[in-house]
Amino acid sequence: MKLYNTLSKSIELLRPIDAGLVRMYSCGPTVYRYAHLGNLRSYLMADWIRRVLEAEGLKVMHVKNITDVGHMRQEVLERGEDKVIASALAEGKSPQEIALFYTEAFHRDEEKLGIRPATYFPKATDHVSEMIRVTQRLIENGYAYEIQGNVYFSVAKFSEYGRLSGNTGEDLLEGVRAEADPLKKDPRDFTLWKAAEHGRVLKWSSPWGQGFPGWHIECSAMATKYLGEHLDIHTGGVDNIFPHHEGEIAQSEGAFGNPFVQLWVHGQHLMADGVKMAKSTANDYTLEDLETKGFEPMAFRYLCLTARYGSRLNFTFTALNAAQRGLHRLRHLVWDWAYFESDQFTLSDGENWSKEFWDVVSTDLDMPRALALTWTMSKSLLHPKVKLSLILEFDEVLGLNLGDTQQEWQVPTSIGAQMVLRSKFRGAGDYEKADNIREQLDSQGFLIEDGLESTRVRPKSIWEKSRKVWQEISSSKDVESLLSRPNVVDVTLGLISCNYLDDLQRCIKGMSKLGERYSVEIIVVDNGSSDGSSYWLEELALMDTRLKVIHTDHVLGEATAKNIILKQSLGEHLILMDTSVEVTGDFLPKILGALSDKNVGVVGSWGLRSKDLRHFDEIEGGYSDAMQAYCFAFRRACVLDVDLMRESFRFYRNLDLEYSFCFLDKGYKIISLDGLPLKRHEHRVWTSLSVEEREKLSLANFRRFLKRCGNRRDLLIEPDLMHHHHDDHDHN
Repeated sequence: MKLYNTLSKSIELLRPIDAGLVRMYSCGPTVYRYAHLGNLRSYLMADWIRRVLEAEGLKVMHVKNITDVGHMRQEVLERGEDKVIASALAEGKSPQEIALFYTEAFHRDEEKLGIRPATYFPKATDHVSEMIRVTQRLIENGYAYEIQGNVYFSVAKFSEYGRLSGNTGEDLLEGVRAEADPLKKDPRDFTLWKAAEHGRVLKWSSPWGQGFPGWHIECSAMATKYLGEHLDIHTGGVDNIFPHHEGEIAQSEGAFGNPFVQLWVHGQHLMADGVKMAKSTANDYTLEDLETKGFEPMAFRYLCLTARYGSRLNFTFTALNAAQRGLHRLRHLVWDWAYFESDQFTLSDGENWSKEFWDVVSTDLDMPRALALTWTMSKSLLHPKVKLSLILEFDEVLGLNLGDTQQEWQVPTSIGAQMVLRSKFRGAGDYEKADNIREQLDSQGFLIEDGLESTRVRPKSIWEKSRKVWQEISSSKDVESLLSRPNVVDVTLGLISCNYLDDLQRCIKGMSKLGERYSVEIIVVDNGSSDGSSYWLEELALMDTRLKVIHTDHVLGEATAKNIILKQSLGEHLILMDTSVEVTGDFLPKILGALSDKNVGVVGSWGLRSKDLRHFDEIEGGYSDAMQAYCFAFRRACVLDVDLMRESFRFYRNLDLEYSFCFLDKGYKIISLDGLPLKRHEHRVWTSLSVEEREKLSLANFRRFLKRCGNRRDLLIEPDLMHHHHDDHDHN
């Protein structure tokens, strides 16, 4: 098998150190939370490598660690923090309890995805003694030093440090500068053992006192214990290359004096809506999230087959839906071929197909080509029984469990009896009774398929049972832009709803009283609601033809959801509202009157002023530097001038600043109108977040705003160039 080696930057043929045996190590989960889909993609890559090797007749000894000490990034350690401990405290559990809970969840996820269990799943907490021994050897060999109970690896002593990542010299300094530890001899050095601070729960005795291991040393100790000092393959995600895998190489080779790993294989990031999947971007979906929406976990495995492991894969629910359909179709083919009765075939007819498949998967694990080949074979003129044999052979690598279809699609004897009765009714021409049986079986979760020569019944899949009556979209690209079309109504009122049904109902109730003087449409983006808001909106839309509901299949970013409203609007004027605002009277005449001045771009109720672009204050009325998103009104034609919103703004806060300055840059004025019949209530999105989350998400958006507009004091009404605050603005 050939694989891309990150170390050599080339595709290399695997030559096992010991004939017939492959020693493979995969960086496993840190068990303080559920594994997200990005994590699981990396484990799928390792599974496909293993399946190909085992299909070639090799024995694979696979080790996948469980990090239950904590996510040992040095900057976290030095602040005395540990994510396992923090999570445990938050949930009222001990670190051991929380680690066990998430370890079991991880194993369930792997089972659902058809990932073959590793040979060993060593836990970090069970191998602290091995970590101490490796650290001692590094001290003895001159690669590490101890200061005040802390042990550090001396990067300067290992001349080849950085060869995996290319992060050397000044670049290396930049990469670790956050590790501000005055005890280190060199800022590049990393921690092997950390002295326990007062009150720390997880700590162990060592020759250097009470403490706990560093992040990198864990994998070195566990890998070498189970696989020896020289490994064939080491897998992980690209985010592990530096500093983690770089540290592993230095530690292992410094301790044992041998080359550590032959082939380093890394999987690329899984993106979501074009952004790296991570907790910080609120797009870290789990398998449970997919199952809640009616998808099978195996559909995600299918989706990952569509991209090379070394390429980024953009996850969307539209793509997942397509993967689910593809998976279902393959199962259906297997079901069909298994029913085919004929002995006029020869299995050797498929040999060329088999050879091509194995060539493809053995050449740098080209799974997209393997999947495409599977589909091409399924449409060929081969006998169905040959196709069945081939696809089950291919599935030894694909891992879609297609061979289980026959068992999973079996029906109870009672259902078979009803099908016999239905056939009698159809034969007698009594189609009404036959249709009644179809409807009855459908309600019980069974699907009847009438063919030209036969009729079969099977259970509906989870996906088929969960399909909603309304269409759902995954991005702003899924809706047509109507911005170039003529105005149809006077006003488009736009809302984004994501749970908090009471707020939504209060806001729409006030909106429903508008429109006596002006024609109105109301567009609501139901942004992944899970509290019944979707059904309430659909019922309301049946009674109020002015209401248009657009459902999303997951929670989209704020800018994306608002762009959907902009693209779908047909009103001469657009007013973006927030569900936290209550409409207490008709505010349209005053807003539309202000927008009749073509020099005015944006009007609303809560304007902001700034002197330095770092700090914004709310004003009661008059010319403003920005308008808050509670009520943000403008002419639809202006969108063609200022463009849509930047969809990198996933969080709502500070997006209003950004879009306000888009108008200012085009020469438009912004006016705050006092006395509008609007009342602000609690902003649930804001209050539902912790202080830390608010600050992190707000600051990220504010930095985006400053990067584009931070030097545009010329756009301010009253700039004070001597004023230099660096605070985020105060509104929420």
